Amino acid sequence: MTRPPVAPLDRVCIVMMSAVGDAVHVLPVVSAIKRYRPAAHITWVLQPGPAALVRGHPLVDEILLFDRTKGVAGFLEIRHQMRARRFDVALNLQVYLKAGAITAFANAPVKLGFDFARARDFNWLFTTHRVQARTMQHVQDQYFEFTDWLGIPHEPVTWGLGPWNDAERTWQREFRARFDRPLAPIVVATSKAQKDWLPERWAEVCDALAGDFGLQPVLVGGRSPRELHAEHVILERARIKPASALGQGGLRGLVGIFDAAALVLSPDTGPLHISVALNRPVVSLIGYSNPKRVGPYRKFRDLMIDAYGDTGEDYPVSMQNRRDRMERITVNDVLDRVQRWKRAYANAGS
Repeated sequence: MTRPPVAPLDRVCIVMMSAVGDAVHVLPVVSAIKRYRPAAHITWVLQPGPAALVRGHPLVDEILLFDRTKGVAGFLEIRHQMRARRFDVALNLQVYLKAGAITAFANAPVKLGFDFARARDFNWLFTTHRVQARTMQHVQDQYFEFTDWLGIPHEPVTWGLGPWNDAERTWQREFRARFDRPLAPIVVATSKAQKDWLPERWAEVCDALAGDFGLQPVLVGGRSPRELHAEHVILERARIKPASALGQGGLRGLVGIFDAAALVLSPDTGPLHISVALNRPVVSLIGYSNPKRVGPYRKFRDLMIDAYGDTGEDYPVSMQNRRDRMERITVNDVLDRVQRWKRAYANAGS
């Protein structure tokens, strides 16, 4: 039997402002709170980037924008908004100084954060309560430590990330109607150059996806210089030219494309977690970040390529990043996972 929550849950503030992948991981926390207390009002402090992914979610009642590009003015704005509201509990899901400062602005008797060992930048100074000290684990499970502390069950794990309204569903249908083959979106570049895979190798993968697997490769992402460079190299080198959807539809458009896909290929943790949340098989190429901490959660780990660890290495769950690992991943590595997808998922209706 579930114990009563240790704090009222009528008005909940969530402080998790940056990183698309982390925003995806917060959604099951939101779902758990709403499942336990449907009347709870949830306010989420976000930066403009990930806010574009979350805005309109049926379980998120209010988004407060924190624009760090404004410097001190950005902090003053969010302080004014936070102090104008009362919360029962504020959940500080980040461990950095800016998140601690914003948590301090919250007018709440309970400000819950990470334990002393995991809270960076003296973040624990800004919280009134802390989750129990534990060893590092997957980010999703770390966030569930907050629901555990509150006495809220988090199973089943649900995200609710798909197209939410008629406009998004129409956009998705019109995009999908452009192609007569199952879609295989490829994330061409990432938030950091060290996470990127070589575009000339993506070109070879595009040829195989189209020529050997009957898939329609679609290049996805934004229109940053690195993404545009990758697009240029891929289109120049691929014998069977993929479609390009760079910059189309923003983050919500990316959700729509992934939701309509048969298979996603991604070297970035944000798009990879979007794929998992949508229950779309994803070939994840991971070398820079620790996959035990940020790899696909519960699903599609059989399709993951782990270039982070050395052969036979039993590496710990940590935040350590390893540079120059992505080049270890070969075209054959990726096509081996595509073949696994074909055997295990292509006809499974996932």
